[in-house]
Amino acid sequence: MDTFQALTLDLTQDGWEKSRGFIKRTVPAPQLNEAGNAKDAAAVILKIRYAGLCGSDRGIWNRVAFSEMFKQSLAKEGKSLRILGHEFVGEVVAAGSSVQALYGIKVGDVVSGDSHVTCGSCFQCRMGEAEVCQDQAILGISIDGIFAQQVKLPAKNLWQIDVDRVRPEVAAIFDPFGNAVHALTKTDVRGARVAIFGCGQIGLFAVLLARHFGAAKIIGIDTNPANVAMAKALGAHEGILVQPSQKANPYNVDQAVIDQINTLTYGKGVDVSLEMAGFNSSVNNCIAATRFGGSVVLFGIKDGDFVIPNFSRMVVKGLTVHNVIGRQIFKTWQITQRVLSDASNGVQDKVWNIILKGGQGTVVKLSDYTPELMEQKMKDHPKLVFDLQN
Repeated sequence: MDTFQALTLDLTQDGWEKSRGFIKRTVPAPQLNEAGNAKDAAAVILKIRYAGLCGSDRGIWNRVAFSEMFKQSLAKEGKSLRILGHEFVGEVVAAGSSVQALYGIKVGDVVSGDSHVTCGSCFQCRMGEAEVCQDQAILGISIDGIFAQQVKLPAKNLWQIDVDRVRPEVAAIFDPFGNAVHALTKTDVRGARVAIFGCGQIGLFAVLLARHFGAAKIIGIDTNPANVAMAKALGAHEGILVQPSQKANPYNVDQAVIDQINTLTYGKGVDVSLEMAGFNSSVNNCIAATRFGGSVVLFGIKDGDFVIPNFSRMVVKGLTVHNVIGRQIFKTWQITQRVLSDASNGVQDKVWNIILKGGQGTVVKLSDYTPELMEQKMKDHPKLVFDLQN
């Protein structure tokens, strides 16, 4: 049987509470077997070229996110090992008998794809709200993912890529870029003052898109000076570094940040706050920074309970709160493709040259992978891409 290299986590061998990082292992090659599994008629085998490391992957690396989903899904499958990862671009090397007729995808096509495998039959899916499918699985979390040299995926999740318009390293991160597109299209940001709390990878994409979609003032906020500087390089008009401070509770607002935002907005607060980091204090900062009648977009995820002091102010201020998960399949993908394919807007160039630093230190060959190397890379760069071609 053929085998391939993959980045994995095994709950039996590695554990969750006492381990950290991903383990490179040899796994069996995926197979299409329509006689044994009727769903394989609508599935493909992909040879993965590049795969992005997401904030969700960092959460799993540090064991601070998706713990219950991870454990429960493995228990349901009766196994302990999960292949990780969900951002990718690859080549179709085998296809089930129904794939081309149903989806127009064939062997040799280069594709990316959505990480949420939806059921297609629940109320939400039937209503065109597949991003909140009540019976969905998530690649690399609740089903096996794509940090492997070859993988099997349902063809319905795939999106064909023209690598003459979008370079493959950037095409590998359509999925998280689409998160930012989804967040920035929840409310109208044209002419708006926008605060982006958390300038990690998706927060940085949000800065780029807010500028592209016509925001009048963009404020990037982060605890990392390098991320604040990168936000400004991508188009943020202002950058605020969150300084360590003595607070009665860790979830309390960072008052110095709120004061700076009020100064920058002439005492009004921003029209739109986006929470992209997932920390309790960051959520409360968003609520405090947003003007009366404004909008708060929540995207960041962390496990555990959150505290919102003075909850009534959310009602009194008349805030509209949007919770964003995933992408609108495939509306978001179409917007993403059009934004990134237009060379005249400079968005793809900034993703590659600023966020991915032209590939210098941000593209990691699978053959070079070690947990120690990745620990350093994650400290040095907000966004990383694996090269799985060797």
